[in-house]
Amino acid sequence: MNSSIESSAEASAVKPQHATEETAAHRAMALLAQLRVVTTPQLHQMLSPNARSVTSKVLSGLLADRLINFSVLPRAHRARLWFLTPRGAQVATLWPELRGRSVVPPGNATEARLRAPHTLAGIRAHLTFLEDAGVRGDEYGPLDWVPEVAHRLPDTGGEDRLIADAVMHYTASSPRRLQFRAFVEVDRATMSSERLASKLISYARFHDYTPQPVGRRGLVGDQAAMLAWQRFYPRFPRILFILTGASPRTLQQRTEDLRAMTSEHPLVATLAAKVPLGAAVLEDLEAQGPSAPVWTPLSGPAERRSWMEL
Repeated sequence: MNSSIESSAEASAVKPQHATEETAAHRAMALLAQLRVVTTPQLHQMLSPNARSVTSKVLSGLLADRLINFSVLPRAHRARLWFLTPRGAQVATLWPELRGRSVVPPGNATEARLRAPHTLAGIRAHLTFLEDAGVRGDEYGPLDWVPEVAHRLPDTGGEDRLIADAVMHYTASSPRRLQFRAFVEVDRATMSSERLASKLISYARFHDYTPQPVGRRGLVGDQAAMLAWQRFYPRFPRILFILTGASPRTLQQRTEDLRAMTSEHPLVATLAAKVPLGAAVLEDLEAQGPSAPVWTPLSGPAERRSWMEL
């Protein structure tokens, strides 16, 4: 924090509080580095849900130091939309919790506003898992939602990539300790239902992709061959579609189209036999929590269940 926030006489008297603010400032910048753009209420929920004044003071200090900036969302929202400045990104990029992740802040306030609708919908989903984990006693933190994770797809020379809207890392504590990973696709009904469902084909291709070493052909039984996803994950993450932005009837139809793709496309059907696939409505997650039976499996019986039971 900037020392100008408090006089030197006051600083020693409030040292524990100041240390708390320093920690919150670090966390705030890490969140903005990873999530790109976040509203003030969302930062409150992730940083200090029971002490909003701490978040407000932290943001004011980071703004004064020109490490972050904000835009104002239009229309009824009027919420501040926070993002890192280039200087803030330079500070945060080498932090241990961000190692291996690119820190690419919006170039300006306009770019931040244009990025906001899709990103904020994803953060809304993230917050439902965060709140649910707190109730359940599970391990899931604000940085366990990693947006825009890209993986190369086969037969394209690296030009074609699968970009998941987010990869989620979640550890359940009961009834027994289990680690879950999930590819998350957030759909705001801005693309055709067919295009949404075709994402399942990309995931199926990635599931079966074995990169071949340069200069050699793949051999049957080649022990050096490794599936591409095994370089990143101990098991292939489940795939969760989170739908919003349309009427309940439209979202139900989009879910049915996802189920149809799963049953009709041979690659996706093979994927579904090995990987849990499900879809849920964002507003249902916010109302009931993601561990409630609000998820429709994309294969087999359509009876709704928890995301962990897909």
